[in-house]
Amino acid sequence: MGEEKAKSSSSGARVWLIVKPFVNGGASGMLATCVIQPVDMVKVRIQLGQGSAAQVTKNMLRDEGLGAFYKGLSVGLLRQATYTTARLGSFRILTNKVVAANDGKPLPLYQKALCGLSAGAIGACVGNPADLALIRMQADATLPPAQRRNYKNALHALYRIFADEGVFALWKGAGPTVVRAMGLNMGMLASYEQSVEFFKDNLGFGEASTVLGASAVSGFFASTCSLPFDYVKTQIQKMRPDADGKYPYTGSWDCVMKTLKSGGPFKFYSGFPVYCVRIAPHAMLTLIFLNQIQKLEESVGL
Repeated sequence: MGEEKAKSSSSGARVWLIVKPFVNGGASGMLATCVIQPVDMVKVRIQLGQGSAAQVTKNMLRDEGLGAFYKGLSVGLLRQATYTTARLGSFRILTNKVVAANDGKPLPLYQKALCGLSAGAIGACVGNPADLALIRMQADATLPPAQRRNYKNALHALYRIFADEGVFALWKGAGPTVVRAMGLNMGMLASYEQSVEFFKDNLGFGEASTVLGASAVSGFFASTCSLPFDYVKTQIQKMRPDADGKYPYTGSWDCVMKTLKSGGPFKFYSGFPVYCVRIAPHAMLTLIFLNQIQKLEESVGL
């Protein structure tokens, strides 16, 4: 009886060690999203050409009220529960395996970057349906009333996309989403891990200042590496056919070329200040929450 109990406990511990990075990643991402959601709404409206951050904020408050800033929160949380759970969990599993293969030695930057790229691709594939629903819900209010989809919540959006357009429509724009996630995660996770080592080992920072400084560096590189891909992804996911049934872009590359012709390379960085304000704090908060969750688990023996 005692042996069976010990085996059961040991088996449960092994399962927890496997799922722990995924649970921690999803929880930290969802907490960060609750804080950042209003800024994300403004960022999307700017990318849709509705004016500056101040103009968009003023118009949203006047025309739609405070609740407009939290429209799509349910989808945002679902996205974190899928995308961030998968990417942060995968990154930790991958880095642990590579560290083990390196006989416990710290990873060089290029290996951290490769782990970040791989984790980003995995997370984006898992989270694309929720990401698509989020973009559509945020863009809905900018459309003429007759063209609005009027999704009620995350599950309703996913059901409508599945029912109206088919199951593969849930992965519409998956190509640019995966590429964007790879860029973001390479910038965010590799720079964070490298910065933690630098601040702690080279500068002798304490734990709190190391986490804060490294997460700030991580946020900047996440924004810079991912915005061009985010711009293309947003344009692809929000497009609708015209009166003749034609879409404005045939694909991601067509979007890139038309954007270059119409606005030049800096067009891809439309709304960079707001995007950076949204992505950098989200990355920072995610990593800070992750650190605090891990400390809490250690304190209770998990």
